[in-house]
Amino acid sequence: MAKIVLGIATSHGPLLSTPPDMWHLRAADDRKMKHPFRGGTYSFDELVAKRAGEELAFKASLDERRRRYGACQAAIATLARKWDEVKPDVAVIFGNDQMEIFTDQNIPTFLVYYGETIENAPFSEEQRKRLPPGIVVAEPSHHPDTPQVYPGLPELGAHIINELMENEFDIATAKHLPKRDNHTSIPHAFGFVYRKIMSDRVVPNVPVFLNTFYPPNQPATHRCLKMGKTVAEAIESWRSDARVAVFASGGLSHFVVDEELDMALIEGMRNNDEKALINIPADRFRSGSSEMKNWIPVAGIMMNRGMKMNLVDYVPCYRSEAGTGNAMAFVYWQ
Repeated sequence: MAKIVLGIATSHGPLLSTPPDMWHLRAADDRKMKHPFRGGTYSFDELVAKRAGEELAFKASLDERRRRYGACQAAIATLARKWDEVKPDVAVIFGNDQMEIFTDQNIPTFLVYYGETIENAPFSEEQRKRLPPGIVVAEPSHHPDTPQVYPGLPELGAHIINELMENEFDIATAKHLPKRDNHTSIPHAFGFVYRKIMSDRVVPNVPVFLNTFYPPNQPATHRCLKMGKTVAEAIESWRSDARVAVFASGGLSHFVVDEELDMALIEGMRNNDEKALINIPADRFRSGSSEMKNWIPVAGIMMNRGMKMNLVDYVPCYRSEAGTGNAMAFVYWQ
């Protein structure tokens, strides 16, 4: 039977691939928007006032941005070295889509891709035109310069689908990913893993999609946890001698950094505390912070498997005095 030999959870936000002196490109948009934060919704100026005692102007200063950016690069390099050291044969990757391939015509709560191949290509011209400021500069960390085709893992994907169906998940499936603007590419949540952790040496893998972003069919935390446990059972009952890695891609809190929320997730995972993970208030998982739900299935997979969680680093990356930005975290289990 297959064996789970490694777990990795990583942030994938554009700030990881944007020079610190360019973070202001995203901060300019922050000033125009309303932002979810701890159950409320606030303008930029309201956040500045609400968080006045947190020294956020210092935390968003250029020197701090450079220091925190450097810490993130070191942590990504550590995860890439761990991947190279363990050398898993195949992988299962939990991530989300941000209207890159799905539209409001059909957004599945959970989807397992079990196609033969996975396409990863640079943005089309139509996609580039729609991107907000500061995103194109980060593209090389998610998509290659020229279209690439990676191996899928239909046998394991189908086995995972069958186990989920047997365990009361009415799972969506796909052998081919939808096209947008006559262009097909795996979303950036998965592309970051391929490019920055696997270093473009992509093993056969199963992408698993969670709709973390878009109401009304976002999964609850207890469903994410149960899904992970079911996928773990599927992997370990798969008739193969493959050594399997599981990935979570996304998070942590953004587009407003909330260190309290981040630590609730990290400590819940560290302590294998199901109740702590399930009981994080649902209204905390809004906007980009919703991607933390990609981590919860992997936490469920790792529970009771005797593998130690190692927090490589936690780096809250602030880009403004309102606390906007992206908290980054990097974890592995072995």
